[in-house]
Formats: sequence, C-alpha cells, structure tokens
Amino acid sequence: MKPIAELKGTETWIFDLDNTLYPASTGLMAEVSSRMTRFVGELLEVEPDIALVEQKRMFREHGTTLRGLMNDHAVDPHAFMDYVHAVDYGLVDESPRLASVLTALPGRKIVYTNASVAHAETVLDRLGVADSFSGIFDVAAADYVPKPNPQPYDVLASRHGVDPAHAVMVEDIAHNLEPAAAMGMTTLWVHTDGPVDAYWAVPSDDDNYVHHQTDNLVEWLENVSAHGE
Repeated sequence: MKPIAELKGTETWIFDLDNTLYPASTGLMAEVSSRMTRFVGELLEVEPDIALVEQKRMFREHGTTLRGLMNDHAVDPHAFMDYVHAVDYGLVDESPRLASVLTALPGRKIVYTNASVAHAETVLDRLGVADSFSGIFDVAAADYVPKPNPQPYDVLASRHGVDPAHAVMVEDIAHNLEPAAAMGMTTLWVHTDGPVDAYWAVPSDDDNYVHHQTDNLVEWLENVSAHGE
C-alpha cells in the first residue's frame, strides 16, 4: 500500500460518482432507487413491496438492477435509464471545496459509473466540478457489464490509457475496489452515510483490496494535495 505522501505522483484518479463525489445524505440515490422499484413494479405488475424484493434480488445476482432486467426481461437499457434518472437533481448542491481540491490534485480524473453519461454530466454540473474530469466511463461504455465484474475495468484501462501502478480508484462500495486492486491500482473506500444496499458495500476485516478509507473525501484529498506541496 502506498502511503498518502506517495500518492502525489498519481497519474490517473478514477472516481465513482453516486454517493462518492457527493454524500448519500442528499437523497438523490434514494430517489433513483425508488424509481427503480417503481419501474420493476410496473413492468412485472406487482405491488411495491414485491417489486422491491425483486429489485434487490436482481441487484445482488446481476450487479445492478438494470443488468438483471436486461438478462431476465430483455428491458431496453435506455428506457430504464431515462425512467430512473427523472429525479430532482436540485438535491445536489454545488461544492466549491470539492472543485478546489480536484483542481489542485495532480493527475487526470475520470468518472467510472454504473449509471449513464447523461446522469453523470448532470451531477458533475450540479457539483460544479465538470471541468475537472477528462472523461466519463459509463455503463454503456462497459457494454452494460456492471462493477465489480473485472471485464469493464480492463476496458476502461485500455480505452483511457490507464497505468494501474500509477492510478487510484475511489468508491463507496468496497467490493467494487477488488478488481482495481487486483490490477495494481491503489484504492480508497469512502464510507457512505446512507443505507447499505449490498453486503459488499462494507469490507470485512480480512479484505486486502481496501488500501485507504475515509468518511470525508474532500478532507482526504486535501491531505493528499498538502503532501504534494
């Protein structure tokens, strides 16, 4: 594991988007999740409580609700994304402090999300950090194969010329860091302040793929930047 002082030489920072670049307490992902449940309920013509159980089953078994819907019900991913992202983005406030630290942080920054480019662009604009990112690798770019399947991590690295030995991946779901660590990336787990939807969101004591962890991403990044001065 690289000490924080050595991370100043990082060439590429790969950030998850939702509940990572902004706190879960905004409620944005709760709205998205609610709309996912509603989509499942309308598709299967079942009550909300049954739809929620089915949604969570697909999430656990397929990595995302979308992948489960595609595999089990041949759902059009674009229709699903349009539906679930019809939410109130006003819940996400501008974050000048995050913008400042991303600007000061050495290395390029990429967003890697199981959501869509359109959703990511809207969130980054709301945060005021869109100019800090050189690229967005979304679920479509991953051929709808979600994290933590290792395949899209390789595609991301190839497409964006990422050298894993000089890259850091940042995630709120710990298990999504496992493929990154296996490739040789340094990993940072951001503790979420929202409800945990999956057992792999929190690492177990013997998981060695979480190299750093924090409950305040901005402060942690500021610490990295301070070591580089």
